[in-house]
Amino acid sequence: MSKNNIYSMTGYGKGTAEMDGRKLTIELKSVNHRFLDLFMRFSRQFNFAEDQVRKQIGGKINRGHIDVFLQYEDYREKRSRLVLDTELLENYLEKAKELKWKGCIDNFGNAEILENHDIVKVEPIEDDENILKELVKVACDGAICELLAMRKTEGAELVNDIAEKIASLVIHVDAIAKRSPQIIEEYCEKLKSRVTEMLEGVEVDEARIAQEVVFFVDKINIDEEITRLRSHIKHYEELLSTGGNIGKNLDFLTQELLRETNTIGSKINDSIAIKHVLKMKTIIEMIREQVQNIE
Repeated sequence: MSKNNIYSMTGYGKGTAEMDGRKLTIELKSVNHRFLDLFMRFSRQFNFAEDQVRKQIGGKINRGHIDVFLQYEDYREKRSRLVLDTELLENYLEKAKELKWKGCIDNFGNAEILENHDIVKVEPIEDDENILKELVKVACDGAICELLAMRKTEGAELVNDIAEKIASLVIHVDAIAKRSPQIIEEYCEKLKSRVTEMLEGVEVDEARIAQEVVFFVDKINIDEEITRLRSHIKHYEELLSTGGNIGKNLDFLTQELLRETNTIGSKINDSIAIKHVLKMKTIIEMIREQVQNIE
């Protein structure tokens, strides 16, 4: 079975980009989801990059809930600058002169001005958005690459596991199909024995018995269910062999497998066959759990 292009929806990826004293890291954590669902954990500074990241991820991944974490570190020497409010400074100087004329000591010098946070403020130097966009692109590509590698590895493991369970399912389907004629034969024998015992030597109406057998056979006939089960299993194997984004199709087929199995269980009143039905239901439930993780 092909597993080269079948991906799990769970995984983790991390990408890092550095440029001119800047370092940006993006982490992706993915779990299963019916659709592609992205949750961005960005600081306000990087709100501009959300659409860019959505397009990058959406171009490579189709399904899954993905948490996107962004961490930015700025190691540049000139990350901030001093800004002087000249208008406010002039007001301070004017008031300082008035105080001096009133006999106050003039101690309003450069040191006092620089320590006054109303006059002199430290402001961060605006970052180059184009550089940040490039850092985001490179880091996001790296994180997607790692995430896809992990999802691919887990996808191959899921396919192997599902293939083994499908093979087990086939064994039980064949066993039930083989058992079906024996159930009818055993019923005929029991019916004849019961009628003979009840009539105690009176001639048995073979036509009536045959009519009862026909009614019973029609009631427990599972040929259609067996045929559909085998058809679904074949389609299952074809999808696993073809690969691609097959998760939704497999999920639908799994529901159909369970429906046909339940129908067989409701039709057949035979302890041996029921044991196979119960095992089949267990296998199908385990397959369903695995299928829900396939993209």
